[in-house]
Amino acid sequence: MQFGIFTVGDVTADPTTGTTPTEHERIKATIAIAKKADEVGLDVFATGQHHNPPFIPSAPTTTLAYIAAQTERIILSTSTTLITTTDPVRIAEDYATLQHLTDGRMDLMMGRGNTGPVYPWFGKDIRDGIPLAIENYALLRRLWREEAVNWEGKYRTPLQGFTSTPRPLDGVPPFVWHGSIRSPEIAEQAAYYGDGFFSNHIFWPGSHTAKMVQLYRRRFEHYGHGSADQAIVGLGGQVFMRKNSQDAVREFRPYFDNAPVYGHGPSLEEFTSQTPLTVGSPQEVIERTLGFREYVGDYQRQLFLMDHAGLPLKTVLEQLDLLGEEVVPVLRKEFEAMRPSHVPDAPTHASLVAAATAEELS
Repeated sequence: MQFGIFTVGDVTADPTTGTTPTEHERIKATIAIAKKADEVGLDVFATGQHHNPPFIPSAPTTTLAYIAAQTERIILSTSTTLITTTDPVRIAEDYATLQHLTDGRMDLMMGRGNTGPVYPWFGKDIRDGIPLAIENYALLRRLWREEAVNWEGKYRTPLQGFTSTPRPLDGVPPFVWHGSIRSPEIAEQAAYYGDGFFSNHIFWPGSHTAKMVQLYRRRFEHYGHGSADQAIVGLGGQVFMRKNSQDAVREFRPYFDNAPVYGHGPSLEEFTSQTPLTVGSPQEVIERTLGFREYVGDYQRQLFLMDHAGLPLKTVLEQLDLLGEEVVPVLRKEFEAMRPSHVPDAPTHASLVAAATAEELS
């Protein structure tokens, strides 16, 4: 099972100091966080794609390529790549280039995006979000799998004998996850292609996540990709840790209370009881995370959001030390002990190349 972190790249004032980082500082902090994740032994670092303030990750492949040059082993991914407002030709070329630069230690997560004003900035209409996601992804798959593509659709100009360059590394396209908070259409799309499904698993109760994952698993089996429990599932989550839970709650409370997304709403206690947010000791994080398996089954990737709401870089790096040293080693051991032998690991470039070679030889 893979463990890692994902960022949305928000630029938020620290409510305890009133200081807001500059865009430069936030971008540099993202790099430091990714390098720390690699250093402490996490498997995945993922960045979002946003084109509106107060966010900074508008060019994820640029950021990930820079991180790749300074890390050794961590898989680099997105959370998410906007398949609706980003042209599929651009995605095909950018991420194939990243695949070569990282020697295959990358994948990506497709998503629609739910910020209405962003769509017209790229000549799109948010009311076309679902059909855009379906059409653009169908084209992207062909661009990575066919040398010369002839294509005509509704949302972009036709292609005639078009070859996307560079071609995927070793002739194997990057593995794709489809990320969603609440869209059954995206779960259906992931199941149709046999891709991975990543449930955001942050703002909603576990019962909602369970329904989304169950839908994806049923449809994955329906389309003949394997049994439902062999579907490739990833989950998000949020944690804040200190050695004891009282210190964690006391320190995190002002950040929670003023966070742009959920601040000034439910109390911290209400939110932690109704969503996967865990604020407490490393042991409490371990126990809560192991409990996710009870309602989604065995899954392949767990990513945590840890650098949001104005938390200073020093605090985020301390969180990563706790995650890498005290939490993830236990989670690896426990999840592996519970996983049946027929449930696959998360795909990697190496495993995809091996599967393609075996298929050619069969």
